[in-house]
Amino acid sequence: MRLKRREVLLGLLGASVPVILSSCVSEKTGSSSNPSSTTATAPAATGTLPEKIRIGYQVIPNPELLAKALGLADKAFPDAKVEYISFDSGRDVNTAIAAKGIDFGALGTVPASVGIASGLPYQVYFILDVIGAAEALIVKKGIKSIADLKGKKVATPFGSTAHFSLESLLALENIPEKDVKILDLQPPDIVAAWQRGDIDASYVWQPNLGKLQKDGGTVLISSADLAQKGIITADLGVVRTEFAGQYPDVVKRYIAVLDEAVKTYRSDPENAIKALAKELNITPEETAAAVKELIWLDSSEQRSPKYLGTTDNPGDFARILKESADFAVNQKKITSAPDLATFQKSLLTKAL
Repeated sequence: MRLKRREVLLGLLGASVPVILSSCVSEKTGSSSNPSSTTATAPAATGTLPEKIRIGYQVIPNPELLAKALGLADKAFPDAKVEYISFDSGRDVNTAIAAKGIDFGALGTVPASVGIASGLPYQVYFILDVIGAAEALIVKKGIKSIADLKGKKVATPFGSTAHFSLESLLALENIPEKDVKILDLQPPDIVAAWQRGDIDASYVWQPNLGKLQKDGGTVLISSADLAQKGIITADLGVVRTEFAGQYPDVVKRYIAVLDEAVKTYRSDPENAIKALAKELNITPEETAAAVKELIWLDSSEQRSPKYLGTTDNPGDFARILKESADFAVNQKKITSAPDLATFQKSLLTKAL
């Protein structure tokens, strides 16, 4: 596969996309494997419950993946068909939302901020995790410092939180972006490129980060380290505004599902880790280490001013989204970012 240099605008496709391209979808559970099943047609309703609830998720060791592993959504919605659709990055989730191909989606703060700035019709209803050491810059032998990245090939999924962190890091270190060969690769492709010797470093997340570590990589700096410098990232749950308006009780019940996953992990971590390990396709020991690198929050904790806040007092995550969008403007990834009030309105705090 030919490696790509920066050529596109954060990979965000416009709302005119009629269907989700089959290449965006890597896995489905509880549904037909035919890609045409994820088209722009929204699920039909039966009373106050849709016939189908389509959840776009990413393989990240967070409450949503645990809920999937334990079948919690199926139990919560016995009268609806729950369909899980896997995505490799947030930009593909934005494409799916634009195409009305999913109802719930999981993506990082950066693609979420770009989506909101671009007018995509969704709201943030849950913080799936606050990213810590689970996302990091990993390098091969011979690279000892950030300055050593000059002239090297560094892969990251464009438009992701990892991409944002990488460019923020280069800015902090006063390294011009043109001095580093930044390549746009999805996480599974990063692992393959690393093993082929096509890249020298990567800013990527678990479980693929762990695979690179097992293959001799060394973590140079993590998103936990960057958070100490004021660069905060997270994975967010978003829901289509139309869907949330039509089925507000479904949104609340799905938040309860995620809360149950958080509670399960805290009360029975051993079995939770075993269930997650099967989804991540790594060992329970590796899974336990990966989960500890993320912060899990239940809905009551997310009502804190530090996070999503309340309807009357929107939380600090609106500012984080605004700053992420401003960064994208400064990096010429998008032309403009809306004001803080727009990002505050994007927080669906009444569902918490």
